[in-house]
Amino acid sequence: MSILVTPPARERLQRLLTDAGNEWVRFGVKGGGCSGFAYTLDTAPAASATDKTFEIDGLRICVDKKSYLHVHGTTIDFEDTLVRSGFVYDNPMARRSCACGTSFAV
Repeated sequence: MSILVTPPARERLQRLLTDAGNEWVRFGVKGGGCSGFAYTLDTAPAASATDKTFEIDGLRICVDKKSYLHVHGTTIDFEDTLVRSGFVYDNPMARRSCACGTSFAV
């Protein structure tokens, strides 16, 4: 299983990489949020030697191994509507998510 990225999310991430002058998207989780884990999404100049790495239509994504246990199979989407603009995560590993969609429990 890998990480999946929808076309709207891929477009937004490519723009963020260009603006930051980096080559990698770093996706992961950290402890916190109202459900236990919070998603992290940032840019990075390089992946580390221990990261799981993926390339999706030229977009390079790295995930640290500990985070990968909680996010493999996740689809990253980007929603831009009148009421919300931001990344949305569909994580099959999540047993429960908060209402805002930025944290989850396994």
